[in-house]
Amino acid sequence: MRFFILKSASNSIRKRLLSTKNVRPVTHCIFDMDGLLLDTELVYKKMITQLCAKYGHEYTEELMLKVLGGTEQRLSEILCKELELPVSPKEFRDQILELGDTMLAGAPLMDGAERLIKHLHSTKVPFALATSSSERSVKTKIAQYKELFSYFSHMVMGSTDKDVKYGKPHPDIFLVAAARFPDKPDPSKCLVFEDSPHGVTAGNAAGMQTVMVPDPHLDKRLTTHATIVLPTLAKFQPEIFGLPPFKS
Repeated sequence: MRFFILKSASNSIRKRLLSTKNVRPVTHCIFDMDGLLLDTELVYKKMITQLCAKYGHEYTEELMLKVLGGTEQRLSEILCKELELPVSPKEFRDQILELGDTMLAGAPLMDGAERLIKHLHSTKVPFALATSSSERSVKTKIAQYKELFSYFSHMVMGSTDKDVKYGKPHPDIFLVAAARFPDKPDPSKCLVFEDSPHGVTAGNAAGMQTVMVPDPHLDKRLTTHATIVLPTLAKFQPEIFGLPPFKS
């Protein structure tokens, strides 16, 4: 059974939904980054739109859904094939990385991200990062948040990590992230935080529960496979999954 915490839902409705939700306690958390912790999705859209226009093509909503949550290499392969671009996927990816070096720097944190990360850190809940981005891209994005991201147990960067054979929606990245915790928890004990449908599919395939914080414009039919769906991370209640609650 799945439920949605809606912005317009009353407290009484929320309590009733929570009381009937069959969730399992977890011990570890795994976070996506783009569009979940950092507000980078619009920047990525602008970057890719700019590159597609360079070759006389439009970056449509349909194409965006196909590449959402995937690795930089997979994104480049799809766009080069779909648009029949006169460059190789590697060349297209290199152009994305070059634009990202400047355009992705200084991306703001998403609502509730800092509070949740600091809370998990202070209550000694192990958590990791599992992003489809490359190491180069991640370094650019987190440069001004070094202390905050130092709280993560480890980071798995799907575009450059050799252990991640297949990107989202395949489960590889989350299974690798779980295996790298020192105590190697069972995947069922890990809670995935995602914003994309492909990311949620990957988390589910890994045998993990999923908290989805989708773009508000995303078709609601693409969110029904998540364990719970929230408008922002600020609405997350850790105690639902057996984690220490926020201090009031």
